[in-house]
Amino acid sequence: MFKALVVEKDEDGKTSAAVKQLGEADLPDAEVTVAVEYSTVNYKDGLCIGPGGGLVRNYPHVPGIDFAGTVETSSDPRYNAGDKVVLTGWRVGEAHWGGYSQKARVRADWLVPLPQGLSTRQAMAVGTAGFTAMLAVMALEDHGLKPGHGEVLVTGAAGGVGSVAVAILAALGHEVAAVTGRPETGDYLRGLGATRIVPREELAETVKRPLESETWTGCVDAVGGPMLARVLGQMKYGASVAAVGLAGGASLPATVVPFLLRGVNLLGIDSVMQPYNNRLRAWERIARDLPMDKLEAMIQPATLSDLPELGADILQGQVRGRVVVDVNA
Repeated sequence: MFKALVVEKDEDGKTSAAVKQLGEADLPDAEVTVAVEYSTVNYKDGLCIGPGGGLVRNYPHVPGIDFAGTVETSSDPRYNAGDKVVLTGWRVGEAHWGGYSQKARVRADWLVPLPQGLSTRQAMAVGTAGFTAMLAVMALEDHGLKPGHGEVLVTGAAGGVGSVAVAILAALGHEVAAVTGRPETGDYLRGLGATRIVPREELAETVKRPLESETWTGCVDAVGGPMLARVLGQMKYGASVAAVGLAGGASLPATVVPFLLRGVNLLGIDSVMQPYNNRLRAWERIARDLPMDKLEAMIQPATLSDLPELGADILQGQVRGRVVVDVNA
C-alpha cells in the first residue's frame, strides 16, 4: 500500500481531493513503475486538483504533472531497477495518473534519465516550470540572443517559469528586467539576478501605437494577453519573444506591424510533447547553467496533505517560486 492524493467527482459534478491509501493493482498499465520521491506544483496541477479545467478525463484521478524518483521495475530495456528518472509533460497528471503519489506507473517513452549533478529534489525544484524556462532560453539563443546586447525582459517573473528564467539568464550574463505585480518580490527577484524590476502596471495597459521605442533584446513571456501585445511593440529589431504562458489571458490584441517592420519573432514554447532529444538537451543545460544556490532560494517545501490548499493558491497567483512536494513526508 502507498499514499496518493486522489481527486474524486460526485454526482453533482463537484470535485474533492484527499490523501488516500492505494495498492499497486490500482496503478495503470505501463512499462515502468517508479518509487516517486518528489513532485511539484504548477498551474495545471491547481486545475487538476480543483475543478479539472477540462484537463482530467476520468475520476478518480491522481494529479501531478511532474515527478522524480527511482525505478522499481521495468519491462523496457532502457530502464533498470535503481535508475533515477524525471518525468514532465505527456499529459501525465491530466489524462494519465501522475506524481502526487508514492508510486507511479508510466510509459518508458515519457521518462528522462536524471542528469548527473542533479538530485531528485533539485529536479522537482526545476520541474515543468524550470524545464519550460530553459526551453524558452534555448529558443531565444537559437534565434540569436547573446549576452551584452541589451536587457532581456521576463514577465510573470516571480512565478515558477519566470523565477527560473531570471536565474538562468542572469547566470548566462544577461541583464534581466523582471516584471512583477507584487512589489514585495523585488528583493527575491534581485537575489535571483534581476538587474531591474518593472512594475506590472507599466506594461499592462494597451496602447494604440503598434510600435514603441526599441527596448528589449529578448523576452520570456509567461503572461500573454495585452501585456504580450504591448511587449511585441517594444522589441528591438530582429529580437524574439518566447511565449510560455497565458496568466494574463489567451487573446492577443496585437497587430502584425512589429513582425513586418522590425522582424520580431514570436516563438511558441511547448513543454508537454517536446521530443526526447530536446528534453535531454534542456535537462543537461539545466544541470550546467542553473545556479543551484539560486534554485534553493526559490524552494517552498510541501507534503501531499498541503496540495489542496496550494492548488487553490497557485490558481490565484499566490505561489512564489517553486514548490517541492516530498510525497513520502
